[in-house]
Amino acid sequence: MKTATLWTEASDLAKEDYCVLGLATCFVREEGEIQEVKIIEPIPSAALEAIIQGIPTSYQLACAKTLNEIVAEDTFQIPAEFPKEAQFCVNFAERLIAATRTYKSRPQAQQHIPLGTIKQDLNFSLDRKRVLNAVNVVRAEDNVKQHKYTHQVL
Repeated sequence: MKTATLWTEASDLAKEDYCVLGLATCFVREEGEIQEVKIIEPIPSAALEAIIQGIPTSYQLACAKTLNEIVAEDTFQIPAEFPKEAQFCVNFAERLIAATRTYKSRPQAQQHIPLGTIKQDLNFSLDRKRVLNAVNVVRAEDNVKQHKYTHQVL
């Protein structure tokens, strides 16, 4: 989705609406090697509340912005708080709309990070790596073996 269609697709949103963007550390597997990438993702209110409570997260920081600060004319703007090599996540526009709507329905979640501020004291952990292009290959050996009487009436 282009930014021009963002406002037509989300006519219930205003340019002054609140949203939280997070800087996630993710990984991409290429030719057997794993490379680290920095991804900018909108964080919905429920996820933010869980992160604030201290669950381990791949987010290094989270910052509160208005849609106007994120969407400018024809492009999405990388906020100054994020490194220049950071990339927007897949389906960024759709996820931005969805996350912004969660803060409209739960305005009390906006108290965790005041508008224009950054929260960096998150429980950042890479114990469970987020691999973006992971492929789940199911093999016959993965099937659960059942007892031969499982489907019989005894």
